[in-house]
Formats: sequence, C-alpha cells, structure tokens
Amino acid sequence: MGIISLFDLSGKTAFVTGGSKGLGKVMASALAEAGANIVIASRDYTNLENASRDIRKFGRDVKTIQGDLSTPEGAESVAMKALEEAGRIDILINNVGGRPVSIPTEDLPLEDWQRIMDLNLTSCFICSKIIGREMIKRRKGKIINVASMSGIIINKGIFGRTYETAKAAVVAFTKALAVDWAPYNVNVNAIAPGYFLTEPNERWFSEKPELKKIAEESIPIGRLGQPEEIGGLAVYLASDASSYMTGSTIVIDGGYTLW
Repeated sequence: MGIISLFDLSGKTAFVTGGSKGLGKVMASALAEAGANIVIASRDYTNLENASRDIRKFGRDVKTIQGDLSTPEGAESVAMKALEEAGRIDILINNVGGRPVSIPTEDLPLEDWQRIMDLNLTSCFICSKIIGREMIKRRKGKIINVASMSGIIINKGIFGRTYETAKAAVVAFTKALAVDWAPYNVNVNAIAPGYFLTEPNERWFSEKPELKKIAEESIPIGRLGQPEEIGGLAVYLASDASSYMTGSTIVIDGGYTLW
C-alpha cells in the first residue's frame, strides 16, 4: 500500500460535533476532501446549511443535525440521531466546546462552571459512549477529541479556569479510552489547538485587544494560526496513516507551549 493511499477516507463516514464553523468546519471539509461522507451537528440552522453547501463541493454526502450539545440530554439526542442518520460512523470528532465567559474563579457562579464543563467535557463523554459503543461492535473506529493547549498550560490574560479544567480532563479521558478500547481496534487521540483565528477568538480579541497582543508575543512562530492549518492533522488521525497511534495528544499552537 502506497503512503498516499493510507490517507484515503473513501467509503468512511465522519461525525463532527460543532462542525458548522471554525475548526470543526475546517476538519469536516478536510475529511470530505480526503473521501469521507460527513455528518455535522450544531445549534445554528443557518451555519449548518452554509457549511453543508460548502462541504458538498467535494462531492460527498453531507447530513446535518441541529441540536444543542451543551446539555447532557442534548448531546445524547444529537449522538443518537447521528447514528440513525448515518447508519454507521467510522470517525468521530468531538469538537464542540468553547470558553463563553472570563470570570475570575472566586466570582464564577456554579451554573457557569457546570455549563462550561458540560459543553467541553460531558458532550465528549456522551458522544464517545454512544458512537464508540458501535465502533466496539465492529472492532474498528477512530475518535479524535479536540482538547486545547489550555488543557496543558494556563492561558495568560483570561480568567475562570473551568475551560482549562475541562480540556485537561479531555486529555485524560482520551488516554483512558485509548487503553480501554485498544483491544477493539478503536484509536482514540486528541488535538490540542492553540490560538487560531476562529470566529470566537476574533470576538475575544475585538473585546480584549490586549489578549491578542499577549498571544502573539507568546507564539515563537510569531502569528496566530489559520483555521485551515488544522485540516491535515485531522485527516492523519482519522486515517489508516495513524493506525499505530492511540492515546496521544498532539499540540498545534505555533510553539506557544514551548516557553
């Protein structure tokens, strides 16, 4: 088998949570370009429609699911519907997440803590449980959890450490699943992005220009990441090229965490 053919995803189906914009859309598009059919889930109908139109340009089947993965009930409903719509899911990318607040820990309401944990961690657990159970039955599958460099280091200039805690737990969860599901030929790995110019980060930077300055000064490469720069890594982890890799967290941050 030639090296390029290892990256071919033809005949596979990938489910990407939060796949209607940002890094999720880029990863879904990259997998479609590599041959996979795509299922994307998001709360926003318009974003889903726009993303599905763009991804279909690669000639793949694209299904959309409108739902809220920020609650356990919503995540379960979306995951079950994804299985129903696709019939079989070969690749799961647990991408949905975010840091919607910047409140010091001493002032952070419990409701905000729980909401951010559910969005970033509980959704990952529920989707992995439901989709992974079917992968175990088939004895084959790929799960990619989107963690963050914030699960490894603590970000400068942002407060409220729920996000860091949740993403660190995603890294640990990735390792635990990798061990438990390795006998079933299910590879579980994580991507830990740094600062990319996604819509949420652009919003953060517009509200807190000092944060953008801190970020840029902390990145050895000297710039923020472009969303499309994550696509190749997602294809690698979703493909047979990474068949001997499991339990790993790959940091892609321009060198931010090297200091």
